Amino acid sequence: MPYLDISPMITALRTTPDEFELVDGCLNHTRSSHSFRFDLNDEVELRAACNCAQFAIRPEQRRELAKCFREWESIYWRPLQINREFASHFSRKPAWRQMLIVLTGRLHHWLLRPQRFRGAAGAVTQTG
Repeated sequence: MPYLDISPMITALRTTPDEFELVDGCLNHTRSSHSFRFDLNDEVELRAACNCAQFAIRPEQRRELAKCFREWESIYWRPLQINREFASHFSRKPAWRQMLIVLTGRLHHWLLRPQRFRGAAGAVTQTG
C-alpha cells in the first residue's frame, strides 16, 4: 500500500507555524486548505479536496506529526490565543458603545445627587 510522505508538512509546522490554525479541533493549513484531526492515540485524519487524502500516513510519521502538533499547540497556538485575549481587554470599544457608557455614567451620577425640588413659595429645598 502506498503511503503519503508528510515530512514537508512536519517541517512547515515547525518552520512556519503561522501558516496553521486550530479551528473546531482541527489543525488547518491555511494555504492548502488541508485539515488534520488528531485523537488521543496519535491517530491522524487528513482531509483535503485534492488527491492527498487518498493515501494513508505512515504509522511512524503519524506519531511524529502528532508530537509536532502538540508542540505547535503549546508553544505557538496557545500563547497566541492568550495574547489575543489579553489584547482584547484593552482594545478601543466602538464609538456608539463608548458613548452609551459615558451617558450611563452621567445618568448614574445624576441619580446619585441629592434631590432638589421647589417648594410652594419657590424656595429651593434639599432632601437626603
